[in-house]
Amino acid sequence: MRDILRKEMKLSASMITYLFIPFGLLFLVPGYPVLCSAFFVCLGIFQSFQNARESNDIVFSVLLPIAKKDVVKGKYIFVCLIEASGFLFMILSVLIRMTVFRESAVYRANALMNANLFALANACIIFGLFNLLFVGGFFRTACKFARPFVSFIAGAFAVIVIAETLHHVPGLEMLNAFGFEHFGLQVSLLAGGIIISALITFCSYRKACENFERIDL
Repeated sequence: MRDILRKEMKLSASMITYLFIPFGLLFLVPGYPVLCSAFFVCLGIFQSFQNARESNDIVFSVLLPIAKKDVVKGKYIFVCLIEASGFLFMILSVLIRMTVFRESAVYRANALMNANLFALANACIIFGLFNLLFVGGFFRTACKFARPFVSFIAGAFAVIVIAETLHHVPGLEMLNAFGFEHFGLQVSLLAGGIIISALITFCSYRKACENFERIDL
């Protein structure tokens, strides 16, 4: 599996994918819908799938002396590594805003979602949707990715709109907590987001393996 992952990172991946990882730092931009940073990380991964299709990467991978499910596993591990890398930038940005800039007026007056642990939870859900709708959708055919990506765009921006709306609902203001306010709730929401994302990704991987086994390349 190490060799498959190395192939994914050095041969199949587009350079754009790596350039989009630091978009997680958009969590530092005041007055910006911070969850869009998760979308941009996924957009970078999309470029690798496009690059892989144009170079017949899937056919090449199947011709290797490995099981077809290992081809799927390699793609999913690569995707999760890129998502985790972008997520680290988001965590760094949140920690900076929760500590260094916790009293900054430009962040305190922000009408949009604050960069807190609830925002990170929603970023995890967006990553999970990408793995389900796009990566899982791709492996239904192993060549078509336009419709799966459009489905992901719809799902991702639905999450963004809902997340940006919830903290304006009376009684849910704590979701937009600044710094370490309502810290216990924030940690619980983040844990829930990580668990949901992990479950979605695992189920998507299992289904993708089944679909890919049925494809005659």
